[in-house]
Amino acid sequence: MKIALAQLNYIIGDFNFNTSKIISAIREAKTKGADLVVFAELCVCGYPPRDFLEFSEFIDSCENSAREIAKECNGIACIIGLPTTNPKTEGKDLFNSAYFIENGELKTVVNKALLPNYDVFDEYRYFEPAVQFDCVDFMGYKIALTVCEDLWNINDNPMYVACPMDELISQRPDLMINIAASPFAYNHDEERVQILGDNCRKYKLPLFYVNHIGAQTEIIFDGGSLVFDEEGSLLDEMPYFQEGLKIYEFENGKVKGFKPIVHDPQGDIGQIHDALVLGIRDYFKKSGFTKAVLGLSGGIDSALVCALAAEALGPENVMAVLMPSEYSSDHSIQDALDLVKNLGCQHEVIPIKEATLAFQQIMMPVFKDLPFSVAEENIQARSRAIIVMAMSNKFGYILLNTSNKSECAVGYGTLYGDMAGAIGVLGDVYKTQVYKLSEYINRERDIIPRNSIIKPPSAELRPGQKDSDSLPEYDVLDAILFQYIELKKSSSSIIAKGFDEALVKRVLKMVNVAEFKRNQAPPILRVSPKAFGMGRRMPIVGKYLS
Repeated sequence: MKIALAQLNYIIGDFNFNTSKIISAIREAKTKGADLVVFAELCVCGYPPRDFLEFSEFIDSCENSAREIAKECNGIACIIGLPTTNPKTEGKDLFNSAYFIENGELKTVVNKALLPNYDVFDEYRYFEPAVQFDCVDFMGYKIALTVCEDLWNINDNPMYVACPMDELISQRPDLMINIAASPFAYNHDEERVQILGDNCRKYKLPLFYVNHIGAQTEIIFDGGSLVFDEEGSLLDEMPYFQEGLKIYEFENGKVKGFKPIVHDPQGDIGQIHDALVLGIRDYFKKSGFTKAVLGLSGGIDSALVCALAAEALGPENVMAVLMPSEYSSDHSIQDALDLVKNLGCQHEVIPIKEATLAFQQIMMPVFKDLPFSVAEENIQARSRAIIVMAMSNKFGYILLNTSNKSECAVGYGTLYGDMAGAIGVLGDVYKTQVYKLSEYINRERDIIPRNSIIKPPSAELRPGQKDSDSLPEYDVLDAILFQYIELKKSSSSIIAKGFDEALVKRVLKMVNVAEFKRNQAPPILRVSPKAFGMGRRMPIVGKYLS
């Protein structure tokens, strides 16, 4: 039996696009002699469909697409993922299903049992868990077909009805196939390989695993579809952050022609870079946009976003707007100019001094003789937002936000100012990672000017201002934030690791107080195990400080 794994990039709700892409892959696999071609979880509609699932027409469109796909399955079988209607009156209206299609007809429906309801996942909101599990017979083999979490979470959990593989193994299957929608995080590939390999060892079966690639707003899928032998040894992994179709031959319980390999991760920073480029590219492509605009200050954050955008969209589609104030240093302006020269992107220089002075004069009768403060600083940031949004409206650019995760965490940003944007490129990237990413961008030649990397970070909103005037040094700040956000450690646990008690409590309070800002921030490209946004849901007015 020849099995093709189709690792594709889908668009949520674009049934014509998804169906055409699936059919094209079926034809390619058939041409190459495959007997079965396997697609990812909910491939027909795209993942995650969220509240689209509440529209009956959406479910009807899934079924119509499945019928179109079935017409192509003559001389080849396929497995596709889609939501299906629960025929029973009790429980939720839908199942998260896999269709096994053979000879132009639906042969078997396999429903997902273990519905993830944590971090970015919300499947228990929509789907009913399966309680019955049967193998699929095909070409003389018994296939244990499962959907994502059904082969991922094998631990007992009271909300889950059953563990499918524990039921299926009693039917003596010959191999496992798992269709998945496993989002990217920089540490997830190693975890994925380990857990799936453990399951192969537990059940003593080979595994064919297929994943999505592509970005769906903030969620990024990295692909990396996998094949294991019955001893849990990794035999092959498909490319990361790329579409692909690959055929494997299975015979007498073995995957032929492959020897065990060692998973060789690219490294966290390299993976984050590729994920961000894909995230930007897909956000624009799937939204129907082509051109980006951003404010370029000469600092490292905006320089990195500009470089990533130029790689994702092409430098000709990136407009960098330099908006110097009366406090901007000459070297910051030059650093920004050097960057656009290195990248070859478009740029404009629009000073904001007159605009900010005009606003200050307008406010003078109200502010009177009160001293210069954050109010005037924020007028500068909001003046810049007015300019880049005017560019967006006039020329059809989409604004990229350049705030990093450290700033987002502690509220070091101006609402309706530098927090403006359609998509947050670095909102899940700590400042210390920003430096590493910038060095990665410069790995072959200097693209981001060295001065942008080595100079003390500053918003340049007042004379001589540095970030360290308001924040701890970033290496210390990021270490505390990582413990609190990613690892969910309490203040006492963080203090016990040797961090200053007063500093820890100050930082954690800043994080909690800034929740109202993050709720008004743009969606953020998710690259870590715990990103701000849909995967971290905190009350705005809560008083809890662990």
